[in-house]
Amino acid sequence: MELNLIKVYDTTLLSSSKVYQINGTLSQYLGDEGTIKHPQFLFLPLPNQKKKASFRLNRNKLMTRCYEVEGMVYEKPAVQDNSQQLQLL
Repeated sequence: MELNLIKVYDTTLLSSSKVYQINGTLSQYLGDEGTIKHPQFLFLPLPNQKKKASFRLNRNKLMTRCYEVEGMVYEKPAVQDNSQQLQLL
């Protein structure tokens, strides 16, 4: 399966529903933090990726390492009430 990657040039177009490839890891954008002069962009790897922990990128690293995966959208898995009860046991 070939992925069409689009380089991210504008940080205002980042979306939590899109999938991004950063250093070979498929990730979801969670939001930004930091200051206006030094923004930090927070990402969370998707399930079944080698990397498990969330990570931050500054603007320069984001511009050089982040690619949007064209046509791929992240939707949270639907959790049923029964499965939540089973997880608690």
